[in-house]
Amino acid sequence: MNGPAVLVLNAGSSSLKFALFSHSTNRLPERAWLTGQVEGIGAEPRLHARSQDGEDHHETLGGGGSAGSQHQEALNRLFDWLARKHPGLAISAAGHRIVHGGERYSAPLQLTPEVIAELEALVPLAPLHQPHNLRAVHAVSALLPQVPQVGCFDTAFHRSQPEIARRFALPRAISERGVKRYGFHGLSYDYVARELPQVVGERARGAVVIAHLGNGASMCALRGGRSIATTMGFTALEGLMMGTRTGAIDPGVLLYLMEHEGMDLAALTQLLYKESGLLGVSGISQDMRTLLASTAPEAREAVDLFCYRIARELGSLAAALGGLDALVFTGGIGEHAAPIRAQVGEQSAWLGIALDAAANGSPGATGARRIDAAGSRVAVAVVPTDEERMIARYTIETLDGVLNPV
Repeated sequence: MNGPAVLVLNAGSSSLKFALFSHSTNRLPERAWLTGQVEGIGAEPRLHARSQDGEDHHETLGGGGSAGSQHQEALNRLFDWLARKHPGLAISAAGHRIVHGGERYSAPLQLTPEVIAELEALVPLAPLHQPHNLRAVHAVSALLPQVPQVGCFDTAFHRSQPEIARRFALPRAISERGVKRYGFHGLSYDYVARELPQVVGERARGAVVIAHLGNGASMCALRGGRSIATTMGFTALEGLMMGTRTGAIDPGVLLYLMEHEGMDLAALTQLLYKESGLLGVSGISQDMRTLLASTAPEAREAVDLFCYRIARELGSLAAALGGLDALVFTGGIGEHAAPIRAQVGEQSAWLGIALDAAANGSPGATGARRIDAAGSRVAVAVVPTDEERMIARYTIETLDGVLNPV
């Protein structure tokens, strides 16, 4: 690969996902020419990457670093590796997934010191994600100070929701301090919504529910391609049962655990985010593939609860929409776990959903496709998501005139 490229970054606490898209015009290629991640940040970073032609790359990058410098060191090693493997590469822009945009930021924008300072103030709203997202921004600024950067917010897509869908039944003074339903996975929903007309036609503009099912899971109701309601709220903890997260839980359970089990903030955070969900219920794994392959009754119970919660939320979202024209599965589980789609379809038959067993269970099927049976009142589809490509598209659109001056 030679020439200018847009770098897409999605930074976590111990990993840094990346993708590179060639950029010679405002036309975006069908897929990234290189994707991968740096794992083990803070310990011994390891790079895993795959090029567009299917070639895999694995390399131990070495080193460690203090908490404040880990992402910068990981990026430094990534850039060193890119320079060795692709000496003609020139990074023209960087686009970042930033989980929280708060009340102010409802669209991607170029990151300036002033904007970054405001995003730092939102850390309390997303303490497990926002700090790592912003560390990657600072790291790029230090290593490539002339490269423009764009922030792409997971919350922005949901700003189209009516105000009543965003409120909690809390005192107004608390709501006015920003305690509202924000919703997440917006980059995924935006990408799938843009792809959907090619799969279900005019139904894509009607009443649609997209189920983004993975280690993190949520659902979104759309009308006219715009978010109307979603299962996640103030944090990425609410809603569906997830890999290790509880999803929706009676707040009284937390009060009970504090009063009678002596659990403090740290213990509750660990329980709700890291020890619950599929892992907690099964006691076996957070990986749906492992649970589906297991004969243990605890694994079956975890799978059943996961599907029950999806079917129940689907009914709620259909009520918010006043009907249902299409149901769309995306995310790692949504795209690859045919038994989950089948079980959700069976439990949601009352909505007019009927799946074609052959289309749903076809082992070699890939890409966007319909899986509803003839006569199903609701179109059912699988649409692979591509958040990295969405970020690259946002970045190029946001920097139009900067990357390609007239």
